[in-house]
Amino acid sequence: MTESGGPGRRHAGGVALILLCAGILLGGCSVPGTGPAARASGGFDLRQLAKTDINRVAETHQQHVFASLRRLADKLYKRNPAEWRKGGSASAEAAVSRIFDQKHRWRFASLGYRRDLEAMHVALHPDFRGDRVQALIVGLASMVQSALGDREVFYMLDDLEPQHLYNAARNVEIVAWKLASARDAAGNLLLLSNEIGEVSNLSFEREFGRVIGLLDALADIVEEETERTVTRVVQNLTTAVFLPVY
Repeated sequence: MTESGGPGRRHAGGVALILLCAGILLGGCSVPGTGPAARASGGFDLRQLAKTDINRVAETHQQHVFASLRRLADKLYKRNPAEWRKGGSASAEAAVSRIFDQKHRWRFASLGYRRDLEAMHVALHPDFRGDRVQALIVGLASMVQSALGDREVFYMLDDLEPQHLYNAARNVEIVAWKLASARDAAGNLLLLSNEIGEVSNLSFEREFGRVIGLLDALADIVEEETERTVTRVVQNLTTAVFLPVY
């Protein structure tokens, strides 16, 4: 008979922990979701045992990227109030919440269920008559999620591709440039963002810069960790094309 606290019990506890971690890992497999999972408010979370340092770094970067994207959505709706009205929202805040707080897997009927690069192309097309802010932010957010393997949380068996993260950063650069320059047939900007004048407002540029910096930093970390070489490209922003993220 095995004594209490002896090798048998320790072995059973170890097996239970392994099985628990296996269950967590299976639950963390890539399933297209919405945004990153909310952070635990405090206390010990057993799921942390199934995470590596790079998993935690990825989750932190993901949280910060989505915080910036949410701020961008809010700023764009406030500068372009006609856009949230097109989508039938009651306010800019409601339109932002619809993008970030609902489980839609980044598929909106108003965008023909397009996401990623396709949604960004829609947002920047002069003939699009729908909610352009929604299209742009859905495109950006779902593209970031695609580059992260469509994960809401990360566990030790989850694999990140640094090239996809690097490409996502370049795509954000292209969007930022196009947002400041794309115009309709009448010569009007498709969306108002930065203001240059007596009182300049460059807050949009700063948020885009944060997203680009976070994605680049994570790409560098994953590249070093996995010893996979990222192919860096130089494009002329006036003729640049979006790069694949999956």
